Amino acid sequence: MSQKKQVLILCTGNSCRSIMAEALINAKFGDCVEAQSSGVKASGTVNPNAQALLESKGQWRERYHSKVIETVLDTPFDLIITVCDHAKESCPVFPKAVKTIHVGFDDPSGMAVEEYEKTYDLIEKELLPIVDRELCQSA
Repeated sequence: MSQKKQVLILCTGNSCRSIMAEALINAKFGDCVEAQSSGVKASGTVNPNAQALLESKGQWRERYHSKVIETVLDTPFDLIITVCDHAKESCPVFPKAVKTIHVGFDDPSGMAVEEYEKTYDLIEKELLPIVDRELCQSA
């Protein structure tokens, strides 16, 4: 078995969208990909609604937390995905990154709980096929 591909989900606060994407990728493609997430300006906290949603789907892991980008700069990622426009514009250059793509999602923070579910579904529908195509099918 070859080593798992590494993907970074990058957002501004690393509290909601990127955490949901990290959990989804690890849940669906854990055999071929290891996802991490980070924030350009990490909030340091995970949005409680995002965490509750992931817990309800059995995808929450204690290791998921909001972290600053400096903690992952030296990781040799195979793919970096920005999920918000601000992160796309302020994404630092990763010395070891192979490819960076942008798949934007609106931030549900502060909205009704249903909006988190919609964002989760969008991430599943739009982001997962890209990860599969880029990292799993080529393996």
